[in-house]
Amino acid sequence: MLSSGSPSAVDPRQVQPERPTVATHAGTVTPGYLEIETGAERDRNPDGSHGFLMPNEAKIGLVPRVQLSLFLPVQSETGVPLGIGDIAAGVKWRLIDGDGPLQRFAILPLIKFSTGGDRGTNTTDLGLLLIDSRTIGPASLDLNAGLTRRSGDGATAPRTSTFWTAAGALPVAGPVGWQLECYGFPGTHGPAGSAPIVAILTGPTLGAWRTLALDVGLIVPVAGPQARAVYAGLVTNLGRLSR
Repeated sequence: MLSSGSPSAVDPRQVQPERPTVATHAGTVTPGYLEIETGAERDRNPDGSHGFLMPNEAKIGLVPRVQLSLFLPVQSETGVPLGIGDIAAGVKWRLIDGDGPLQRFAILPLIKFSTGGDRGTNTTDLGLLLIDSRTIGPASLDLNAGLTRRSGDGATAPRTSTFWTAAGALPVAGPVGWQLECYGFPGTHGPAGSAPIVAILTGPTLGAWRTLALDVGLIVPVAGPQARAVYAGLVTNLGRLSR
């Protein structure tokens, strides 16, 4: 199964999974339609502590090339019970749709609210994500670069952070595909600063039906304090919200 960086299908019920990669793609849900992404991830941190995350996302098509994304994570970690984390919202706007140097290019401004308590950063965040999606023969490639600016004094989370990622998808056999992604968080400064992180995410995907896709895989650290993780999830298109 290819990632949805490929051109949008005519069928508005065809799922456009952003899972399982950290990267998103330039595709958007058909106006008036709702798509849900959810999953479960189990982390083991370098210090031996554990974490659990359910990264829930609702995607609603607003107008052609524009999508509202709502994020409602449920998470826990050692010493912190399971509950809702910091919620966030963003609007993905695809600016370019063609065959030039930028085949499909979108921007995604985001805002995250301080709703999670101990399961969040206790900051209000503003972010901007740049998204480039393209096809290379039978494969697809999604490139992202992001910047986040946070409120607060930097005691609980760095005031400024960035990230980059390159995610590829390749068909294997029929509805089965394979995802491979390398992503990184450059080092940050301040009381809550951390060393640079680089990690690899990989695993198979299954396009079970046109309205449902499944994934499973693992995350392996390459450098820095990145947790080892296993994950599984799904994406489903629930159809038109109203007539």
